[in-house]
Amino acid sequence: MLRTLNILIVCLVASVAALAQTSGRYESYFNEAAMRERVKRLSADDMEGRGPGTDGGKRAAQYIADQLKAAGAKPGNGQSYFQNVRLVGVKADPATRLVATITGGPTNMYFNFGDDFVATTGAQASEVSVNSEVVFVGYGIDAPLYNWNDYKGDPARYRGKILMILVNDPPATSEEPDLFGGRALTYFGRWTYKYEEAARKGAAGVILVHTNESAGYGWNVVRTSNGNWRYEIARGPADKSPFLKFRSWMTNESAVKLAGLGHFDLEELKLRAKKRDFQPVDLGVSVSLGLKSEMKTFDSPNVVGMIEGKDKKLKNEYVVFSGHWDHLGIGEADSSGDKIYNGAYDNASGVAAILGIAEAIGELPPADRPKRSTLFLFPTAEEQGLLGAEYFSLNPVVPLARIAGNVNIDGVNFFGRTKNFAALGGERSSIGDLVADVARERGLRLDGDRAPEQGFFFRSDHFPFAKAGVPAISLRHGDDFVTPLEGEPLNFFRNYTAKYYHQPSDQYYEWWNSGAMVQNAEIGLAIALKIANSPVMPRYKDSDEFSAADKKRSK
Repeated sequence: MLRTLNILIVCLVASVAALAQTSGRYESYFNEAAMRERVKRLSADDMEGRGPGTDGGKRAAQYIADQLKAAGAKPGNGQSYFQNVRLVGVKADPATRLVATITGGPTNMYFNFGDDFVATTGAQASEVSVNSEVVFVGYGIDAPLYNWNDYKGDPARYRGKILMILVNDPPATSEEPDLFGGRALTYFGRWTYKYEEAARKGAAGVILVHTNESAGYGWNVVRTSNGNWRYEIARGPADKSPFLKFRSWMTNESAVKLAGLGHFDLEELKLRAKKRDFQPVDLGVSVSLGLKSEMKTFDSPNVVGMIEGKDKKLKNEYVVFSGHWDHLGIGEADSSGDKIYNGAYDNASGVAAILGIAEAIGELPPADRPKRSTLFLFPTAEEQGLLGAEYFSLNPVVPLARIAGNVNIDGVNFFGRTKNFAALGGERSSIGDLVADVARERGLRLDGDRAPEQGFFFRSDHFPFAKAGVPAISLRHGDDFVTPLEGEPLNFFRNYTAKYYHQPSDQYYEWWNSGAMVQNAEIGLAIALKIANSPVMPRYKDSDEFSAADKKRSK
């Protein structure tokens, strides 16, 4: 019995030591129960998946504003907690079919919406008609920085055409191991860039070729993300920005058939596209469709709150927390008949964490309160292409030059306390040194990007800040758990991308570990306090691609 007791004592001491090693000095200022309740509330069925422009989305935005007020945060946009973003929404008719024909010939091939392809339009119109030849343009990149141009030849060749494009960057080679960032995805590899560049070239439309490997997720994610309402910032009469009439994704199997109709082997074309001397290929195929869409125009708010800094000289400078409140709304039913995309992890958890941070700042003793002011930004329409954050970066409620840094939280650890974490983008600016200090003080291992090929740095609301020159990081929770996962938490963790990401199954579960949420949120608070109290404004490194924008905004 004594031996058993000694063993239990040793185990208890070891557990306490492990907890102490990973605990942060500000954790006691967080309210675990309140954070859990906020996740439950935001991901409840009556929030209807928090789709922008829906009644559920409006309820979610108002709930966040009310929580900010209760936490002591003042309105962040003048006298209002809201910054309205004018959005145009389109929802394609799921009966739409894409028809492919050998150019000048009688052969037709049909592709069904949802199963073979998904599509939307950038024309901000309820009906568009497309009938044009298809040109395979490899990775669809024009990057003088890398001496790479997939749009060779006469620029007129691409105007009005449908461009078939591969996602991701061309792979690095033994001769050029750092080509397009090596293993790490660059912005040139993101689907958003592909659409933007094709529009600049005057194309009528784009077909992106999807594979699970290149996208980092399955076709089910593409289907659910693009088969419902799609939004973009409304263009004004004076806005002459180029746009695509037809924006689509196609399964690899369907793209093989489309290329094969023109007697081309898509896999062979992919091999050609990996080389700098790649020449675009006219597939000898035309595609046509009449895309009819439901359409609506509405305002959807970014929610903004502010806690004033304690230093009279620095309180007009800001640290911005960001975490999107929206999700996918109500959409296609899963196998159980559930149509509500609750978005508990993505990103009710992040919103709950940031609200917890606002509450914790209000509880800090005067000596620990931040010198710079803290702005809490909950953008809308992140799932539609970071639209709310993009709008904020173009229409900031405080001058960009006075924003010291951005800490983004998109998905918070609810599995269990960890021995590690990551801060995507930290290595790009002097914020990285502050993050390293936070890790060291907590005895935590600071990891780099664990999946750089998936381009997570470009996939959340910190990215518009980075493009605008504001040093920004996205906080990622660890995967080295103090207590190994088992049961439901292990299943969710291992199978998140395959079974939960952008699916109705991303909902709140009672097994969630709110202590892990506090650990994650406390790390975010600690990083923000380092930024807020730094004697100098963080800056991008001169070698970083965002350094020029940083210097421009700081003039």
